[in-house]
Amino acid sequence: MRIVFYSQHVLGMGHLFRSLEIATALAPHHVDLVTGGEHVALTLPAHVRHIPLPPLCMDADFQTLQTCRSDLTRTGVSQAASPSQSTDEVMTRRRRRLMEHLREVQPDLFLVELFPFGRKRFGFELLPVLEASRRGELGRCRTVCSVRDILVEKQDPASYEARVVHQLNTYFDLVLVHADPRLVRLEETFASVEAIVPRIVYTGYVVAPVDAAKGLRLRQYLELAHEEEMIVASIGGGAVGRELLEAVLDASTLLQPGRPHHLWVFTGPFLSEVEFTDLCQRAAGRERVHVHRFTENFGDWLSAADLSVSMAGYNTTMNLLAAKTFGLVWPYGQNREQSMRAERLEHFGLLSVLRKDDLVPEQLAVRMVEALGAASARRPAVDFPDASNDGYCINLDGATATRNILECFCGDARHG
Repeated sequence: MRIVFYSQHVLGMGHLFRSLEIATALAPHHVDLVTGGEHVALTLPAHVRHIPLPPLCMDADFQTLQTCRSDLTRTGVSQAASPSQSTDEVMTRRRRRLMEHLREVQPDLFLVELFPFGRKRFGFELLPVLEASRRGELGRCRTVCSVRDILVEKQDPASYEARVVHQLNTYFDLVLVHADPRLVRLEETFASVEAIVPRIVYTGYVVAPVDAAKGLRLRQYLELAHEEEMIVASIGGGAVGRELLEAVLDASTLLQPGRPHHLWVFTGPFLSEVEFTDLCQRAAGRERVHVHRFTENFGDWLSAADLSVSMAGYNTTMNLLAAKTFGLVWPYGQNREQSMRAERLEHFGLLSVLRKDDLVPEQLAVRMVEALGAASARRPAVDFPDASNDGYCINLDGATATRNILECFCGDARHG
């Protein structure tokens, strides 16, 4: 089976890394992972080929389409479009490149992340491909939508949902929802589910399995004794959330005299160089505090940690559950997505939500002490679905389930 997987990240990296996890799980099938955001250095398995489009991204308010964030060019981030190019020029190049690739490959599956539930502005390049597919110009290609659990709210929900339903019913054959319906269902943030004609299938949450032994080995590598406390702080891609890391650094300073601990801070590759330098200077001279941009082994760090303090994105919260590490999470306030998921998980005691007042260093220090003190008792009882326990079990096997569903779907299509 040959798959072209389109994934466009516009602000952070969550969409990109969830898509990469799915693409990895699709082995041994050949996957062309088409990305269109700022390019991050990726380590890909042999069956995945990266097809980068000239980058387009958006501002923090998701209002303005930009050719690049030139001030964010740094180690680990490369630009595939010149800052001198106009947005229209980049759009034309992208549209032509995407169509040429699909015509050349003639895939069995065109897997589209989020669209049409989101990424409306990228219809300029997706709709021509979808229309060509429906005309039979891409062979026997089937089209599948890949969408996360919670959709952001819209100013005109009726108009938005009518457009989404029309495009799903016109161009798509299947909708995969990367969620556990016991935690959240699609209709909670999309009222017109019953009007969708393509079959809707829940896959479970997509997250890389975490090997606890790697966490232990990481602690040994860092020369941490069993009783030494380790805290990991992170903000995903780093485009937003710097104030959380500043608060953690200040709270850590307050805690160190009475409660010595090791703090590792991951800023994400999209934090500006000026802000990164400032955080490094805040940590300078503190041997137990370390500031880094990024790690591809984030699950190992969470598994090794006694506490995580982070933004509340899909990927980070699911990584916390997979690692069984308690987390204090701060939802991004632009929309309901992160807060809604985090509050559901908080209800089951799997993490704790930080509010705005908690970012005062003195208050955050109190929250961190509370979480560390109860770490052993509050270890989340969440496992992959084949493991039994007495806690609340959330399906975290979404990547493998996606592969199984797509294999069955294509098999049914060939014999239908």
